[in-house]
Amino acid sequence: MDAPSTMLFGPDRSAERVVRPRRALRAGAAQVTAAAVGLALGLALPQISGGYQVTALRAVDVLKVMGVGVLSVATLIFSLLFLVVQWAAGNFSHRLVLFRYDPVVWRVFALVVGILVFSVTATLAIGSHRTVSVAVPITALVLSGAAIVLARRLQLIALRSIQLSHVLADVRERGLDVLQALYPSAGRVDGATRDDGGARHLPEVTSTAVWAGDTVLVTQVDLLRLVRFARRADAVVVLKVPVGTTLYPGDVVAEVRGGPVPDSDVLATVIGGLERTFHQDPTLAFRLLSDIGLRALSPAIHDPATAVQVLDAVEGLLRLIASADLGDRTIADGAGAVRVVMRLPSWEDYLRVGFDDLCRAASDAPMVLSRARQLLDRLRATAQQRRHRSLEERLAWVDEELTARHPPFLRDAAGR
Repeated sequence: MDAPSTMLFGPDRSAERVVRPRRALRAGAAQVTAAAVGLALGLALPQISGGYQVTALRAVDVLKVMGVGVLSVATLIFSLLFLVVQWAAGNFSHRLVLFRYDPVVWRVFALVVGILVFSVTATLAIGSHRTVSVAVPITALVLSGAAIVLARRLQLIALRSIQLSHVLADVRERGLDVLQALYPSAGRVDGATRDDGGARHLPEVTSTAVWAGDTVLVTQVDLLRLVRFARRADAVVVLKVPVGTTLYPGDVVAEVRGGPVPDSDVLATVIGGLERTFHQDPTLAFRLLSDIGLRALSPAIHDPATAVQVLDAVEGLLRLIASADLGDRTIADGAGAVRVVMRLPSWEDYLRVGFDDLCRAASDAPMVLSRARQLLDRLRATAQQRRHRSLEERLAWVDEELTARHPPFLRDAAGR
């Protein structure tokens, strides 16, 4: 059988999006940086003696107005944050945290902190001066304008985050992005046909890295560092825990084959957290879409039209990978030698997460079942031959549900 597809990490940087961990700038660091810049500007600008000058009293008035204004912007930020987070959790999914972690939210708040520090510092630095450089009020106006622009953008993002169509589009786009990064052949009709990766000639197992820490959710793996560790020891590290799963004490994280790689080095590359992230997690988009559809089909809501929209998004993701190689991925170093084997879901895994639960919950919703039938028919036309059996099994079940429990004229029509 064919071996897993190899993503080269060398001069072409073809695996850059996968192997390098994505680390968002922490909110605290952004705020500290903005405060430091505001402090520096507040101390330096009032000391400028050349150029155009304005009366210090007017400059202080501008700084006071700006300070009060940014507090109002901060109130708006927190109001939008609490509203959108509560709305998304109650109407979509508790795992949907797109707005909360949007960089714009924390950048706007950091800018507000910087403006407030600047206004207070500049006011104190002016002191008893009669005149001050025009750079002080101009800087204040520029910062205020930037805050208004970012606040408007934040408001638009918040409004998008409570609209179903935009949420589904955002989740789908993020899912497509990670799938295309992990499966370079995704979407190609003539792509690879492997699902399991098959046997590969790898060195003998020399050790296993066992998790000894607290229970943690695997959010990412620093594959770049792991490749370096394996290359230094002339070894191959086979990861046993997929991204997005929970690690418990005693779980095997990876097998080390060939040269010795210390367990501490392997475990140090595992990035844990409390919530899943999109970067290396190909099933997260499917999970979120399924959550939204299941909530829509719950007896308390009973909104099958929303579930139909969810299936539209799920079909877009499944069609992308229907003809792609879904086997495990091997990460090579710059010389082309395989150093890491990354475990990824199979075709059945994607169907179970993104389709099965939602379809089973739609037994009493002919609109959703009919749309599911269309989805399966279209996938069967584009998927690899070896994947037809799983699609035909589900298609037979959907046909049986439609025939046994619903009128025949609903079989081929998906209402919206």
